[in-house]
Amino acid sequence: MTQGEGLLTPFGIRENLTQVTHQLIQVLLVGFAIGMMRTVIPALAESDFGVARGSFLLLSAFVVAFGVVKAAMNFLAGRLSERIGRKKVLVAGWLVALPIPVMIWAAPNWGWIVAATVLLGVNQGLCWSMTQTAKLDLTRADQRGLVLGLNEFSGYVGVALAGILTAYAAEVLGARLGLLVFGLAVIVLALILSIVWVQDSLPWARSEAAAHKVQPPRFPPRYPKDVPEHPTTGEVFALMTWRDRRLFALSQAGLVEKFVDALVWVIFPVHLRAAGATLPQIGWIVGTYGFVWGLLQLVTGRLSDHVGRFWPNVAGMAICGAGMGLVALGQGALWWSVSAGIAGFGMALLYPNLSAAVADITPPSWRGSAIGIYRFWRDLGYGIGAAAIGLVAMIGGTGAAFWFVAITMLASAFVLFLFGEETHPRLNPAKELK
Repeated sequence: MTQGEGLLTPFGIRENLTQVTHQLIQVLLVGFAIGMMRTVIPALAESDFGVARGSFLLLSAFVVAFGVVKAAMNFLAGRLSERIGRKKVLVAGWLVALPIPVMIWAAPNWGWIVAATVLLGVNQGLCWSMTQTAKLDLTRADQRGLVLGLNEFSGYVGVALAGILTAYAAEVLGARLGLLVFGLAVIVLALILSIVWVQDSLPWARSEAAAHKVQPPRFPPRYPKDVPEHPTTGEVFALMTWRDRRLFALSQAGLVEKFVDALVWVIFPVHLRAAGATLPQIGWIVGTYGFVWGLLQLVTGRLSDHVGRFWPNVAGMAICGAGMGLVALGQGALWWSVSAGIAGFGMALLYPNLSAAVADITPPSWRGSAIGIYRFWRDLGYGIGAAAIGLVAMIGGTGAAFWFVAITMLASAFVLFLFGEETHPRLNPAKELK
């Protein structure tokens, strides 16, 4: 497409390979940015940052702050990107991230870590939202599972790699200097690449909306009924939260699945450290979860383009919860790694396909807002989950926290089964367009 001219370039991954590749590099670097906070900082919270032993609520505070801020930024990013474009939001996200490594390096106490994580939440909400939305703009409906699988593969492989790399950097350079060097390198590189090479994809979304008016798609999506072409923010929020039961089911599943990630971030490193694991061992065990999750999304996203979104999502919620329960049942690096891998497999089934399901049944004219609000609820799960997990761990120990998350995931899977439906337009098309 030539921006401003309204001329169409075919939608698709191959047809827009250069920009899709740039967006994949961006989300890899977004994963690096969050991954640098996930192994070293929780494991060394007591020795390096002054958190008293057993203070699980204080330990979880930085993830609560991250989740609440990221959720709000997701909400803002989706709506803002429909007005000023995807690229400007992406660049703003990287600018906000610049002080984070310096704050960690200079931190005199845990409050500075919480403050740095607030900025990380802004960065992640703006940048990760835009990489996902941009790829959906550029590709066809029959590639949504694949492109979201590629997106989340790149991001969560970045998370896992950063957790391992920063663990070794902390061993060699010390926690603070290692995170400073790694963090600045990642953020500066990402900012330069986003300014120089990323192209705004908003014109593709507008072109898709116009094309649907001229020639309806072969398999009409099951869009919500009785919704204006350009609904208000409040109307989209209501649809995503309670008015459309399918979107409600997807939003609650997104919120609850973040309990797993909050658990892996806050409690898993502490659980392993208390059992005598070294920082590199913790990096590899926790990294198993991220690697399995990230790598398998190359398969599971594409799979949902063929078999649908519903069953991968329901099964993924149940399997992921089972993996977290297994962690509490055994001891040793092998057991923990296998349990983490099972949880990662479940996450790979559900993670790209919940987002793909939202994209399936929301029109391009307000898809950015819908995805932003879905991601608002999803990442609010970091905050709610971390607070609940910290309280459970304080009362019942770290093992109880794993069981709490396992049971919550199974309950959410049941809600998704009851209120969700197949959203893939080819497998469950609308009888007629709205």
